[in-house]
Amino acid sequence: MLRARKFSAIHEAQQIPCDVCSSDEASASETVKPASMYCVQCQQNYCEQCSLHHSKVKRRSSHTQVDIGTGSKPAKISKLSTNKCEEHKDKKMEAFCRDCNVPVCVMCLFESHQTHDVVDIKIASEDFRKRGQRDAHKVSNHWTRSEEVLQRLEKEKTDVIKHLAGIENEINTAADKSIAAIQRDKVKLLSEVKSIKRKRVEQLETVKQEVEQHMTGLGSYTRESETLLSSRTACDVTRSANSLHDRAVELVKFDIIGHVDSSLSSLLPVNVTFTSSTVLDKEDRNLVGTITEEGQLKQFFSSNISK
Repeated sequence: MLRARKFSAIHEAQQIPCDVCSSDEASASETVKPASMYCVQCQQNYCEQCSLHHSKVKRRSSHTQVDIGTGSKPAKISKLSTNKCEEHKDKKMEAFCRDCNVPVCVMCLFESHQTHDVVDIKIASEDFRKRGQRDAHKVSNHWTRSEEVLQRLEKEKTDVIKHLAGIENEINTAADKSIAAIQRDKVKLLSEVKSIKRKRVEQLETVKQEVEQHMTGLGSYTRESETLLSSRTACDVTRSANSLHDRAVELVKFDIIGHVDSSLSSLLPVNVTFTSSTVLDKEDRNLVGTITEEGQLKQFFSSNISK
C-alpha cells in the first residue's frame, strides 16, 4: 500500500525512471529509460525492455504488471496488490514466519515452517504498525534535531562571516594607519635631507665664488702686467711698476688653500647618515599586527542522540 501510494505520487509529479536501469552500474553513464510498467508483486517500475525480460523469467511469469501510462490510481493498484501465495496460487497468506520474516499460507506453513516461530498475520501486522509508529516518532525527533542543528550551523556561518568581516576592516584600518605613518615619516626624512643638502650646497657655492673672484683678480693682473712689460715705454713701466708690484703682493698674500680649508672645515666631511628602523629586522614580524584564533564551536548534539 505504501509502495503504491509512493508510486502514484511520483508518477503524478514527474516521469518515473526504470528501477532496473537506474540501479545498473553498467548504465550509470547512460540516460536512464523511463518506466512504462509496474510489477505489483516485485513493487518495481520497469521500462519496456526490462518489463519484457521480467515476464520471461519462469518464476515471475505469473506476476501482475500495470501499465504506468494508464495513470493508475492508488486504489486500483492496491486492489492489484494480492495477498495470494506465490507458491500456492489459491491460498491466502494468513500467517507470518518471524524466523524467515515472510508472510506464508497454510500450505507453506506445513511444508517448510512447521518448526518456526509463526503468528497470525494480523498480529504480526499490528506489531509492525506499532514498531513503525515508534520508528516514525524517533525519525521525526531526529529530523527536528537535525533541523535545529542546520539552523545553528547557518547562524554560526553568518556569525563567522560577520565577525571576520569586522576583523578584515580592522586589518585594513591598521594597515592604512601604518602606511600613512610610514609615508609621513618618509616625507619628514626627505625634507630634512633636502634642507641639509641646500645648506651645504649654498655654503660650498659661496666659497666657490670667492675662489672664482680671486682667480679673476689674478687673471686681470696677469694681462695688465704682460701689456705693461711688453709694449709700453720706459716711462710707463716706471710709473706703473710699483702699483703692479703692490697688487701682486696682495694677490699672492691671499692664502687660497688655507681660506678654502678654513671655510670647508665646518662642511667636510659630510657626516649625514641614515639608520633604518629595526621593525623590519625580523622576517616573521608582521608590520600591521597579528591574528590569534581561539575557541571552538560549542557542542550542540547530546552524546546520546537516539534518546
